[in-house]
Amino acid sequence: MAHIELRTEIAASIEVVFDLSRSIDAHLGSMEKSREKAIAGVTSGLISLDEEVTWRATHFGIPFTMTSRVTTMDRPTRFVDEQVNGPFSSFHHEHRFSESNGVTVMPDIIEFSSPLGLIGRLVNRVGLERYLAHLIRVRNDFLKAKSEKSSQ
Repeated sequence: MAHIELRTEIAASIEVVFDLSRSIDAHLGSMEKSREKAIAGVTSGLISLDEEVTWRATHFGIPFTMTSRVTTMDRPTRFVDEQVNGPFSSFHHEHRFSESNGVTVMPDIIEFSSPLGLIGRLVNRVGLERYLAHLIRVRNDFLKAKSEKSSQ
């Protein structure tokens, strides 16, 4: 299983960052380059506990469809989304939030495994981990800019 951890600091309230992080519209805005679309389930607004969204996107020139469900939500400190159908054998993304001196600290912890066994582990190490980390950084930079702009 591959593991990615990223940390982003945002000069905005924890509630603003938490809600923006579960916004389907913000996610779509951050993923314009992969032409990501929400095609089923919650397709706009805020996703909540036990709700699903099905995404369609193009990565590496290949179209992918993935359905995720929010399996845990402790507003405003944590939520988890997990793949229920899609290209990974497993995909678990924990979003954490804490606040200190007006800054929200947002760690992302992602664990996933590819469907291809040993070949999948090699693919993970060669590029998939790096690619997914890049996508999360792009998303977090978008959330940071949007959160800090709305908090001014």
